[in-house]
Amino acid sequence: MLRDLSRDERLQLMRFVCSFAWADLEIKPKERIFVHKLVARLKLDPEEKKQVEEWLAVPPEVDRIDPNEIPRAHRKLFLDTARALIASDGEVHPDEEETLKLLEQLTR
Repeated sequence: MLRDLSRDERLQLMRFVCSFAWADLEIKPKERIFVHKLVARLKLDPEEKKQVEEWLAVPPEVDRIDPNEIPRAHRKLFLDTARALIASDGEVHPDEEETLKLLEQLTR
């Protein structure tokens, strides 16, 4: 559950979510709304919110997104959140679907 995440895990989740939002090279308005709602649910502090806004402006660095670093206890949460993000705009782009499948494989 979201409340069980540490500060670092919350930021890690947001890094993954933002990278999924960028999977089709465009962040759609509904995806941005999804991210902002998640930020509110996670109760991120101003510094963390600023970081998320930076990831929405420029994709997170690829070398900072390692599925193997997702704590085993939170892998389902990360997958479910990524899945919800890519469905949030009502269409699943093939690049988003491929990225999700890869994440699923790497977190087994």
